[in-house]
Amino acid sequence: MSARYTAAAVSVGDGRDGEVRSDDGVIDEKLAVPAELGGRGGPATNPEQLFAAGYSACFHSAVLQAARLSGIKVADSQVATQVAIEVDEADTGYRLAVSLRAHLPGLNQPQADELVEAAHHMCPYSKATRGNVPVRVSATV
Repeated sequence: MSARYTAAAVSVGDGRDGEVRSDDGVIDEKLAVPAELGGRGGPATNPEQLFAAGYSACFHSAVLQAARLSGIKVADSQVATQVAIEVDEADTGYRLAVSLRAHLPGLNQPQADELVEAAHHMCPYSKATRGNVPVRVSATV
């Protein structure tokens, strides 16, 4: 399999309290450990927010692709994503857990449910997390 696109970024400084930059300069963000995790928090992002943003956009694209393939017209849709960092009791470390909620106005609930399930099988983020990160998908109309 050959790559069609490769994103590149670097973390500098103090990890979660450092900075991340993409190789093209589009992303240049200061990071801060959230207060909920014992950090200073404040006006900086964190890896979980960045992951949530990326997964949300990717999953939304997969929902729209699933709709196109099914011949279903979708308008004014959105995908809300939550990424939690949880204590992993199995190894005393941490793990991620994800919740994806697609809002698909104008569809009936069975159509919306079918699209999010199809998207969950197509989305590269869903494929990457499958079997390792608990991901819950749902749809509202």
